[in-house]
Amino acid sequence: MTLSRRGVLAAGGAIGALAATAAGPGTAAAAGRGHGAGHGGVRTGFDRLAADGYRMLAGEKVGIVTNPTGITSDVRHIVDVMHPDDRVNLTAVFGPEHGFRGTAQAGGSEGRYDDPATGLPVYDTYLKSGQALADIFTASGVDTVVFDIQDAGARFYTYIWTLYDCMEAAALAGKRFVVLDRPNPVTGRAALGPVLDRAFASFVGRREISQAHGMTVAELALLFNSEFLADRPVELDVVKMSGWRRGDFFDATGLPWVPPSPNMPTPETALVYSGTCLFEGTLLSEGRGTTRPFELLGAEGVDHRWAAAANALELPGVAFREAYFTPTFSKFQGKTVGGVQVHVQDREVFDPVRTGIALLVTARQTWSGFGWRPDNAIDRLSGNTRVRTMIDAGADTDEVVGAWAADLAAFRKTRREYLLYR
Repeated sequence: MTLSRRGVLAAGGAIGALAATAAGPGTAAAAGRGHGAGHGGVRTGFDRLAADGYRMLAGEKVGIVTNPTGITSDVRHIVDVMHPDDRVNLTAVFGPEHGFRGTAQAGGSEGRYDDPATGLPVYDTYLKSGQALADIFTASGVDTVVFDIQDAGARFYTYIWTLYDCMEAAALAGKRFVVLDRPNPVTGRAALGPVLDRAFASFVGRREISQAHGMTVAELALLFNSEFLADRPVELDVVKMSGWRRGDFFDATGLPWVPPSPNMPTPETALVYSGTCLFEGTLLSEGRGTTRPFELLGAEGVDHRWAAAANALELPGVAFREAYFTPTFSKFQGKTVGGVQVHVQDREVFDPVRTGIALLVTARQTWSGFGWRPDNAIDRLSGNTRVRTMIDAGADTDEVVGAWAADLAAFRKTRREYLLYR
C-alpha cells in the first residue's frame, strides 16, 4: 500500500479519533483495564488502542518493538497487558538497544531469547537494518509491527533510528506498521540545532533532522515515511495521544517516567541531553558513571575557571556550578575530576543546544587539555564538521550557532507539515 503525504496524515488522524471515541477516560472500558489517562490528562497511544479493544489489530499476528518504557499509566508493561488479552494476538517482541527488558548497558542488547514472563519469542533489532531486519520480521511470522518506545527528543538518541530502520524493514517485508505515540519529554515547541549532513549518517543520526527535533515519535514516523522512505513507504498508521500539548514538559503529563536507557534517569536529564551529549565526542566526561549523567561534565585538571567562563555568558535559563565527581565507569573511571554541573533554572527559555555549544567553547578556552575523541565522534553527533572545525578555529558561541541557521529554517518548514498536536 502506497500512501501519499496527505494520505498518511489523514490515516494518523483517523486512527486517533477512532480510539478517542471508543472509550473516554471515565468509561468502564478504560477504568476496568487500568490504563486510562495520567493525572495530567494525557493518554498515550497504547492507552487509546487498548480502550478501543485493539480493534485496529483485529485478526492479525502482532509483533511489538518496545523496551521498559512501554508501560501503562499504572506501570504495567504493555506486553504483559496484551499477552493474556484474547482481543489481540501478540506473537513476538522486538528489542532495541539496551534490550526489551532493559538489561543491557549502552552499546548492548539482549540477543534472541524467549521472554520468561510470557514465553514470547524476543528478537534483537539492535544494529540491524535493511534486508537483514526485514528477514527477522518475516521469520517472526507477524502481519503487523507495532512500535511503542519513549523517546528523549534528541537526534542522537537511537530509538528514533530503530523506528526508522524498522519502518524501512517492514516495507521490505510487506508488513503493516503502527506507531503508538508518547510525549516528547522536553516539549514539541521547537526544532533546535544543526541539521544532519547525510555524509555523517550513522546510528546516532540516519537522516536530515535537527539535533533537537521537537517532535513525537508518531510525527517523526509520518515525516520519515513521506520525506525519507518515499520510494518505498511502509503501510503506516499512528495512534495519537489525547491531552498532550506541544508546550507540555513530561511532568505536566501525569504519566510515570521510566528511564528509556540507563543514563537517562530523569526527565531533567532529557532536558539537557540534546546539548550536553556532544561531550561524548570530547575527551571530557559527559557524566556517565554518576547519578547526574549529562548534567555533570568534567575532566582531570579542570577547575573553577570553566564554570566562571560559562556563567559570564549569561545564557538564558541556566547556571553552572563548579563541581567535582568520580565516575564509577566510562571516562575517568575511579578518578576525581573537576568540571561543572548544569542547573536549569528556567526551562521555558533554556536552549539546550546553544548551551552545549557554549560549554564546548568555554571548555576549550579554560582547559589546556581540551580535545576531541580521535575518531571524530563529534562529527557524527553534531551531524557535520562545522562544530568541531569552528570551535578549533576560535569561533564563539554565536558564530557556531549561526552557521546552521539556514538549514534549520528549511527543516522547520518541512517539519510543520507533520505536526499532529497544537
